[in-house]
Amino acid sequence: MELEKIKETDIWTLYEQSVSYCRMMGMFTDTDRNHRMYNDDQWNGLKVEGIEKVQYNFIKPIVKYKTGIIMTNLFAINYSSENFENREFRNNATKICKLLNKKAARIWEHDYMDVKLRLVVKDAAINDEGIIYVTLDKETGLPTNEIIDKNDIFYGNENDSDIQSQPYILVKQRKPVSEVQQIAQDNGVSDEEIVHIIGDYDNIEEAGETAKYEKDPMCTLVTKLYKSNGRVHFVQSTRYVEIKKDSDTGLKYYPVAHLIWEEKKGSARGQGEVRQLIPNQLETNKTAMRRALTVKNTAYPNKVANIEKISNPNDIDRVGSTIKAKGGSTIDDVSKIFSYVQPAQMSTDAEKLLNELINSTRELAGAGEIATGQVNPENASGRAILAVKQASEQPLTEHLIYVKVFVEELARIYLDFITVYNDSIQLEDEIVDPMTNEKTTVLVEVMKASLEALQPVVKVDITPKGAFDKYAQEQSVENLLSAGMFNSQRIPELKLYIKTLDDDSVMPKQKLLDMIEEWEQEQQKISAINVQAQLMQQKFNQFINSDIDGQASQMANIMRQLQAQRSTQSAER
Repeated sequence: MELEKIKETDIWTLYEQSVSYCRMMGMFTDTDRNHRMYNDDQWNGLKVEGIEKVQYNFIKPIVKYKTGIIMTNLFAINYSSENFENREFRNNATKICKLLNKKAARIWEHDYMDVKLRLVVKDAAINDEGIIYVTLDKETGLPTNEIIDKNDIFYGNENDSDIQSQPYILVKQRKPVSEVQQIAQDNGVSDEEIVHIIGDYDNIEEAGETAKYEKDPMCTLVTKLYKSNGRVHFVQSTRYVEIKKDSDTGLKYYPVAHLIWEEKKGSARGQGEVRQLIPNQLETNKTAMRRALTVKNTAYPNKVANIEKISNPNDIDRVGSTIKAKGGSTIDDVSKIFSYVQPAQMSTDAEKLLNELINSTRELAGAGEIATGQVNPENASGRAILAVKQASEQPLTEHLIYVKVFVEELARIYLDFITVYNDSIQLEDEIVDPMTNEKTTVLVEVMKASLEALQPVVKVDITPKGAFDKYAQEQSVENLLSAGMFNSQRIPELKLYIKTLDDDSVMPKQKLLDMIEEWEQEQQKISAINVQAQLMQQKFNQFINSDIDGQASQMANIMRQLQAQRSTQSAER
């Protein structure tokens, strides 16, 4: 059957409508341009001779500085239960949330999410939006994270940045034809339909120049996500074949989280850092090239020679050669035979314009010299450096909030996956032996009903991890040590002081509280041992000072106590 006679799937029709809208808005051309400007390909398409394509790429340092500042933080997921109605379940819910926090940390670490988060932040800075598509690892029953490009996702409402309120979401994936055919076969698609899964050239809107060239036959697989009765459904299709029928996933949240760099009114995609820098970047490059061309043409002396009066004209361009004049010319007549045209003076306005464009653009972008840290660490305290650093980073607070919200969205999606796709889950817990103080890791089984009853709230803790933050923390602890605050007599005073600090204080508040708690536990053990030793000493004194009958009575009591303990242990076994 000819492909022209085969009806395209409904999802493909919806996909083409979305692509047409994004093409009309210039999204695909913007993506390529933004990435080229960041990746030093700023003279794309220019053909010149006799001059190199000079450029001063200040876009990349600005993006690297801002993303670097945002990512000098550690992000930790914390779940807490809001099920206040069930008092009996409350304590159990608190325990489950504590174990889920460890599980979320394991998922984060196992999937290299620190690296992926940095890439998502970089995508958002360069091209407005960074996106993660969460899928299920069928072997573990846990979520996995896939970074997708802005060009590969389409929203039902392109004017609303709230993912979870979208009427539908389309996710485009380029996959080898053989892989898609295998997916179709696994989902019961007939052989007559599978033959219509063929390679295509639907890659012209892929992000990146190299992505537009494919080695093996590839085809586009489109996944439609939508909500019905509060639950996420999905359908998968190629152009002519429906791969997966409409299915209820059971999820409450779309498995998609996106990070916008900056809000843009009426746009679901936001506004990135690169686009508004491009005009200044291009003018800077043009000015630099004009200066280079002017220097090449006028900044060097040019030779002027009367070839008819010179015996060896081929030696004029040879270094250190003697130029021989004809006709017995005197030294005074040499200037009439051979001379130099002195270089012209170039106006300094071009250099001033170049420097002004670079410096002003960096300053307005919040990445000037002051912001990037012109402070000598040897001449300032850690707190002073941190104060200057934090003041320069205030404009980035908005971006940091967006990253925090992005991680919270991922945390909700993770718990949604864990709850829906597992009848029960094994969570790690630590048990401390009260006698030896040794910690043992055990597995605790949490049932699906308990997870569904949690009514969890997600909070993301942000901990600075920059060099100056660590320096300030170390100085703060050293000051406490110098003041004698770690002496046993002053521990209560230190504990009171630490509790008054804010959670985001430079002082490592939680570490100090953990240290004090551990010290108090050790003191309690020492006190208990001392009390026990005193009691044993008293009994020993009583035994020594007693007569023979008293000593015999005491020995009989000890024997009866030992027999009772043995009987109890045997019964327990």
